[in-house]
Amino acid sequence: MLATLTNAPRGFDWGSRSLIADLEGRAHADAPEAEVWFGDHPSDPADVLDGTGRTLEAWIRDERVGGGARLPYLLKLLAASKALSIQVHPTKAQAEAGYRRENDEAPAVRNYVDDNHKPEMIVALSDRFVALCGLREPAATRRLLAALGEAAAPLVARATDAASLTDAVGWLLSGEADEAVTAILAALGDARSTEFATELSVARDNAADFPGDAGVVVGLLMNLVVLRRGEGLFLGAGQLHSYQSGLGVEIMAASDNVLRGGLTPKHIDVGELMRIIAPEAGPVPVVLPRAFNGGSHGFEEYPAPVRDFRLLRAEVSSEQPARVAVSGPAIALCVAGSVTVWEGADQATIPAGRAVIIAGAGEVSVEGSGEVFLAEEGA
Repeated sequence: MLATLTNAPRGFDWGSRSLIADLEGRAHADAPEAEVWFGDHPSDPADVLDGTGRTLEAWIRDERVGGGARLPYLLKLLAASKALSIQVHPTKAQAEAGYRRENDEAPAVRNYVDDNHKPEMIVALSDRFVALCGLREPAATRRLLAALGEAAAPLVARATDAASLTDAVGWLLSGEADEAVTAILAALGDARSTEFATELSVARDNAADFPGDAGVVVGLLMNLVVLRRGEGLFLGAGQLHSYQSGLGVEIMAASDNVLRGGLTPKHIDVGELMRIIAPEAGPVPVVLPRAFNGGSHGFEEYPAPVRDFRLLRAEVSSEQPARVAVSGPAIALCVAGSVTVWEGADQATIPAGRAVIIAGAGEVSVEGSGEVFLAEEGA
């Protein structure tokens, strides 16, 4: 059983007026379009185009797809024209504990809106996708901070090892470092470094978009990664990250738990952020696709060390269709051209920006001319 999916873009202010519109082949939007969700998460379930008006959440329940259980993953299009908040996500145990605690305490603003973890992966669809992720190796960070002169001296003194870098994040966000933050932001304009020219340029852009925000300085402690089209990043629990610009396909465990650490007007709980932040520092590896041998032809896989999701990709043409065996509910998202998805005798043709859910286990074939990503539960 197949069903075509769509959803309205979510309009966060960091979104783009053009990136999702260009992918879908329509006029640019009047307001930012940030994300399109293809999943059954209750915060924004996809719409099923079967004439019933049901959301995917209701369709899965009514049709007893996968026994009626929620999907363990959430698939998205993400389009950024400026920085998302610096953020981390909890482990499963931290999410469960935090959700129970906040159910009991009923805080005015919640950190935990569900009891799930949120490992995630982003794969670039634009020619360039820029992200800050993870804390940079301390010696390299000290070289970058040297470009800021005496203004950065209090921060340089704290950038001695991975643990002290983590502590420096808390110091910058605590309010105790306001004087140092102001001095560093003032020094950004004249800072020059051949080695870190792009990092400083990104920081200046963030300072213009978020005046006075300590997250700009936190970003100076993070690795800058520039993905090319088709390259990916996997981000595990506790790993600081902030997508800066570009268009991508994002997949994650089905959760909306976010602890923020700057570049945002939203709620920041410094204490809880510091409780779950990962204390490691060093480069974050780029994820490249590899041949997928799980009963497939033409699909490649972006490996991820989690059971919540698997992400596959294929380019198809009239001469080269693709096929893959799926083990349960899967979602195929077209990101270029137009493809036809077959499951047995059922078929659905989807253009770029539309998706189809494949209800059961079995072989799926993709034909046409375009590019498709397929999400399913991991092994």
